[in-house]
Amino acid sequence: MTEPEHDVQALSDVDIHVYEAIAGPAVEHGSVGLGELVHSTGLPDEEVRESLERLIRQGHVRRIRDGFGLGPHTFEVER
Repeated sequence: MTEPEHDVQALSDVDIHVYEAIAGPAVEHGSVGLGELVHSTGLPDEEVRESLERLIRQGHVRRIRDGFGLGPHTFEVER
């Protein structure tokens, strides 16, 4: 099985918005539920679901129990 492509430049504005809505709660609580994502992004349920599918497929997000968390990071910051 090949690794998913982690091309952040390929993300849409909606995908970035959904990813950012996941990042804060996921760091603090480990995951965030779909209802909270819909509420915090202000986007329609279907649009959030479609974005989550793309983010999962690309490896940026993963399913965690009944919610979503961050996928493995494949990038480093140079010092």
